[in-house]
Amino acid sequence: MWEFAAKAALAGVIVALVAGIAQRQPSFGALVASLPLISILGMIFLWWARPDGENMALHAEATFWYVLPSLPMFLLIPTLLRSGIGFWLSLAAGCLLTISLYLIMVFVGRRVGIPI
Repeated sequence: MWEFAAKAALAGVIVALVAGIAQRQPSFGALVASLPLISILGMIFLWWARPDGENMALHAEATFWYVLPSLPMFLLIPTLLRSGIGFWLSLAAGCLLTISLYLIMVFVGRRVGIPI
């Protein structure tokens, strides 16, 4: 249980740092947020729990394919905000777009042999 709490605390610290940096310097905060810190930590924790090269390779490859459908959200949200749509609605639309693209990725990916 303490191990889970430590992992959660570390993830929370990263999110808080990104938010703090972004308040002062939005572009630098975006750079830090775009770093795959959580993915790297996840792989480290996974390796400690199960040091299996093939399992890790599958995890890393699937992560790549799941990142792709999340990227359009980061174009939709600023477009909506600049069009005068409120933050919460823009965020919700971005999340809905991402969920839709995830579902499409899973559906199409399995049919074309992408291991997700």
